[in-house]
Amino acid sequence: MHDIIVLWATPRSTSTAFEWMMRMRGDLACFHEPFGEAWYQGEDARAPRLDDDSPRKPGLSFASVLQRLQDTALKRPVFSKDMPQFTDHLWSDAFLDRFRHSFLVRDPAKVLASLKRSWDKKGDTVGFTRNEIGFDEQRALFDRLWEKTGTAPVVIDSDDLLEDPQTMVAAYCEAVGIPFIAEALSWEPGSRAEVLWYDGDDSIWHETLKNSDGLKPQPRKPVAIDQLPPRLQDLYQDFIEHYRHLHAHRLQPATEAAAHA
Repeated sequence: MHDIIVLWATPRSTSTAFEWMMRMRGDLACFHEPFGEAWYQGEDARAPRLDDDSPRKPGLSFASVLQRLQDTALKRPVFSKDMPQFTDHLWSDAFLDRFRHSFLVRDPAKVLASLKRSWDKKGDTVGFTRNEIGFDEQRALFDRLWEKTGTAPVVIDSDDLLEDPQTMVAAYCEAVGIPFIAEALSWEPGSRAEVLWYDGDDSIWHETLKNSDGLKPQPRKPVAIDQLPPRLQDLYQDFIEHYRHLHAHRLQPATEAAAHA
């Protein structure tokens, strides 16, 4: 069986752009949050805001997702982008051993600010629940894997990625054991049907990706956490230590690595 590489991310962390770059390589079978699809829309869905009118997809379950990933890996290497809160009920050793794990982290102030902007666009007053954000589960999975293997899993940071995409993607590829393909960092703007299972063509979640033409250096801007609503400020205080914990083990940009050499 070929490797199943999983990137465990939180929402609004540049993860789908990273996934799209992996799709552009052409040598991997790529999946967009397959466990997330089951968590929200499967026959055994577990998402916290489900109601009787929530969509369900016959035949979709956590078991069917795992089987599909494994069946695909019999034929070719697999890359899947997902979020750890979608699978925390599945974390047996047998389940975890099926994957080559990696993590993408982002400052929770930026994640929370981006989530707020997206929900404001939707005009939705319900918003999101804590475990839909996933920082708690991301930290728990990271620590579980570290304890299990004795080695900290591969971590990349969204800001590092966007400041120097080529260096960070090359470092990631080396860390997970695949060749670096520079051409995969560029693509044509357009519809991204492969990542639209959540709310279809009306999705606001991937507008930036739809209009982009690649992973290119972008200046990073700080977020003033005190400008966010009190609930999000409280979540930030809870999440920031989880982020720092993983961030301390990230693959470092070349400039930082040289400074610590």
